[in-house]
Amino acid sequence: MIYVIMGVSGCGKSALGAFLSEKMGLPLHEGDHFHPQENIEKMARGEPLTDQDRLPWLLKLHEVIERERASGGEAFVACSALKRLYRQILLCGSKALDSSNSPDREVLPPTPPHVLFLFLHGDYDLIQQRVSARRGHYMKADLLRSQFALLEPPLEEENVLPLDLSRSISDLATEVQGHIVRLKTST
Repeated sequence: MIYVIMGVSGCGKSALGAFLSEKMGLPLHEGDHFHPQENIEKMARGEPLTDQDRLPWLLKLHEVIERERASGGEAFVACSALKRLYRQILLCGSKALDSSNSPDREVLPPTPPHVLFLFLHGDYDLIQQRVSARRGHYMKADLLRSQFALLEPPLEEENVLPLDLSRSISDLATEVQGHIVRLKTST
């Protein structure tokens, strides 16, 4: 199974991913490491990314997810995945774009059961405090509002576990692990 840890910048994707990766012995693919240099420079200047800017990044992460799925292993992927279209690109690659541009609007299948979105959500002010306090990250705190404006929270049909980021990383990890155990025993 692939676990996509998602949410706006500063919500704790990397921290939760690192904690779970260590605890469960699974690889973590940090989405920030897959951004093209142009995207990093743009965010460092305080400019929000466009859908067009994000596309190469999302397609690279789709390849990572496909490679992990093909190997039969489990892995974590940390990625904002703010919009439903972005999540569809993660799952279906460029086919998601073909579907979204089609006049017939061919509906893509729901999220496959072997991908679980872990959606870290919470209060803007709390996340703003976290983003403002972190050092050494190229994502400017001023960009947080643009991420909240883009955010389309995942629907239940997208195979999602919502996680309230006001809780500790340890508590969140316990909830995630319990959910994973229940998923595995129900199949």
